[in-house]
Amino acid sequence: MSEADPIAIPAARPERQRKPDWIRVKAPTSVGFAETKAMMRRLNLNTVCEEAACPNIGECWTKKHATVMILGDVCTRACAFCNVKTGMPRQVDALEPQHTADAAAELGLEHIVITSVDRDDLPDGGASQFVKVIEALRRTTPSTTIEILTPDFRNKHERAVEAIVAARPDVYNHNLETVPRLYPTIRPGARYYASLRLLESVKRHDPSIFTKSGVMLGLGEERLEVHQVMDDMRSADIDFLTMGQYLQPTPKHTKVMDFVTPKAFDAYAAIARAKGFLLVASSPLTRSSYHAGDDFARMRGAREAKLARS
Repeated sequence: MSEADPIAIPAARPERQRKPDWIRVKAPTSVGFAETKAMMRRLNLNTVCEEAACPNIGECWTKKHATVMILGDVCTRACAFCNVKTGMPRQVDALEPQHTADAAAELGLEHIVITSVDRDDLPDGGASQFVKVIEALRRTTPSTTIEILTPDFRNKHERAVEAIVAARPDVYNHNLETVPRLYPTIRPGARYYASLRLLESVKRHDPSIFTKSGVMLGLGEERLEVHQVMDDMRSADIDFLTMGQYLQPTPKHTKVMDFVTPKAFDAYAAIARAKGFLLVASSPLTRSSYHAGDDFARMRGAREAKLARS
């Protein structure tokens, strides 16, 4: 090759953005953390805290709070933001519902959050396993309030929602995750308006169940797009909005486009409250199940106050 035709040098991989101080957390080292982890392994339970690399795991597990992820640890989808493994899932564990209830009892949970991987391979998307977990919790720890965070049950959500709502969880959460424009790259296996319809159908089947949804910021969304998502959520009668900073779990995942400041999160929260949400949690470290028990108590109080005024 001549000097006029030099060997091309591959472009350097773009560096991951350095986290600002407000997003940094300490590595978990407490005795409570170790005890929670040991219990989850003993009961053969998965947690979204670990699988999704949640930044709050140290704080939550130290307080003996953990979000159980049912239906295994392998997802049938490959969302660009998510750290959960993708592939062919194993058979559903028949002992998982009772093990989940046993964990709630051992941890002394007043409020528990149950989520799952996507299971597009199952005829009902895994809805029956959510029902069995709720039933096991009601038998074992009847005073524990139950919050579920479900997938979208693609192409089967109406039947799935009807079955789960009949089991009467206290909170039904399904995250929209981002603005509609970014779905093809961030959440390609899902449809924005299908997710909205799912949450709307929860209220149609049982208006007494609280509904909840969340979005990640820092993926390249525009401010007015976020405002539109809020309006769409309110049109679906969603009670509780969570907003948190997206963090890139590995170099192969979608990179962070922007670290949104705490002040900007506060501004979004003020706008969301003005739009009529019963409760808004908005900060860089906010996640769906972060402080979920305290938030449930606040949301129930807000509804009672609203009813008293009407």
